[in-house]
Amino acid sequence: MVDYSKWKDIEISDDEDDTHPNIDTPSLFRWRHQARLERMAERQKEVEKLKSEKEEYENRVKVLKDKFQTANTAESTDMVNLKQALVELEKKGEQLVNKQKEMEKKERLEPWNVDTISSDGFSKTLINKPASRSGDDLSEEEKEKRMKEFVKKNETHIKKYGMFRNFDDSRRFLMEHTELACEDTANYLVVWCINLEMEEKHELMSHVAHQTICMQFILELAKQLERDPRSCISAFFHRIQQAEPEYKKAFQDELDGFKDRVTKRAEQKMEELLKEAEEEERKARLGPGGLDPLEVLETLPEELKNCFESQDIQMLQTTIEKMDPEEATYHMKRCIDSGLWVPDAKAAKNEAGKDEAGKDQ
Repeated sequence: MVDYSKWKDIEISDDEDDTHPNIDTPSLFRWRHQARLERMAERQKEVEKLKSEKEEYENRVKVLKDKFQTANTAESTDMVNLKQALVELEKKGEQLVNKQKEMEKKERLEPWNVDTISSDGFSKTLINKPASRSGDDLSEEEKEKRMKEFVKKNETHIKKYGMFRNFDDSRRFLMEHTELACEDTANYLVVWCINLEMEEKHELMSHVAHQTICMQFILELAKQLERDPRSCISAFFHRIQQAEPEYKKAFQDELDGFKDRVTKRAEQKMEELLKEAEEEERKARLGPGGLDPLEVLETLPEELKNCFESQDIQMLQTTIEKMDPEEATYHMKRCIDSGLWVPDAKAAKNEAGKDEAGKDQ
């Protein structure tokens, strides 16, 4: 799964770092959290102060405009004072714009944490129906049944999501179909990738793999934050599109690793399928005694092996007469059990002919 420790721009929790044994760890974590809350409160005060200054600025602009309309002449003292006040007000307006830009820049660069990320979303749904999104209390049989029902209902939408080629389209589609943000979708996409690789559709596999990792990142983010995955859709795509190079590298590393695992798994499955086919073929060859004729043939003494390969019965009889009786009995029994040699073949053939004649009548 995704390793979020590589995503250093997100403050996932206050307790992810190891501390010295002599430090009171719970207290340290409480202090960290409290300090972060205080920083957030301070930033909120700055936002409110800027908002208040903007309102005051807009009110002053409105007042000056009203005074300009009531001024009699451009040469009057009032008009000069009004022009001077307007110049100062324009400077104040520029300062407010620069201040707002700086504040927005700080907000973009501020690491996300459990107190700020994904505050909106499906909190009401979480409260009302928490069990519907979790499969931890289900048995393997129940999970499999749920998976089949989910795929039957949503397979078309899952495949459509898997074919998108950019973050914006993926985000919009998932926001329209939030039910896809779940483990069942991720599992389906993984299996689809393996099947595509087995079909040697490497480029398409690579494309679907990208969408698979997006879904896995959303699920892992929800797990870390203990939130419903649906509420993390927008947060993930917002973050990945505005991410620093290190963040994007973490995503790409996970994608490359996933594609390697898919390739290896596809190779393993192909080997397993070949072995299964070979085993089925071997079972079909088994003789009446349960032995494989090819395996028995390879273990026969060279002289005896030549007799069966040439299908020379006279040579076979001569070779057996020359062999040690015990050894000859051992090998011939294995030949019978594998079907290489059928005792009284003529009688068996005649009996089979009678059976066929009886069926025709």
